[in-house]
Amino acid sequence: MLNLLRKDFIAIKSSLWTILIYLAVFSLAFIPSSEISFHFVGIYTAFGAIILVTMIDIKNNNHHFLVTLPISRKHIVQAKYLTAIVYMLFGILASYGIHWIVRLAVPQLNKPDNSIAAILVSMGIVLVLISIYMPLFYALNKKGAGIINAVFMIALIVLAQPAAFLMQQISVNGGIGGKALLLIPVGLILLCIGSYYLTVYLFNRKDI
Repeated sequence: MLNLLRKDFIAIKSSLWTILIYLAVFSLAFIPSSEISFHFVGIYTAFGAIILVTMIDIKNNNHHFLVTLPISRKHIVQAKYLTAIVYMLFGILASYGIHWIVRLAVPQLNKPDNSIAAILVSMGIVLVLISIYMPLFYALNKKGAGIINAVFMIALIVLAQPAAFLMQQISVNGGIGGKALLLIPVGLILLCIGSYYLTVYLFNRKDI
């Protein structure tokens, strides 16, 4: 498992500058104009990095090579989910750091002090995206990955404003109720577990 994780990070090592460009572009696009830029910068950067690493897998035919090794497909999928979680953490924590610097350097932008709840909300949204993306990626892989990635990026752009409105409404109405606060993490865990098993099933059925 550790070697599989190392493979992903070695594969993307030469493309780290691309992730930093994502971070810079999304920061410049959202921080001056959006009240919830923290969420947008973190989510877009994290998911952009996840798409990048899966595209590198396709470009290098990594899965065709890995399935020839004495490694179970279940472990290959596990490593990919763990890699996605690492990039999720990077994107969101990088966004937190940039917004902290912006609050100090440009106070006139009136950026809010992001709480742990805001970080958890961003993580939850990225986990939902991962849970939808991974089964599709392993089901279609090389033939449909380009289409999947394009659809996801367009969806993120189109849904940006509705998502902003929803987050603002939650903030105005005093946050999330007690029952929802309990049900959301449980539902998110079940979604991630279901996504993992579905991805393993689809990958095992795939003839590569």
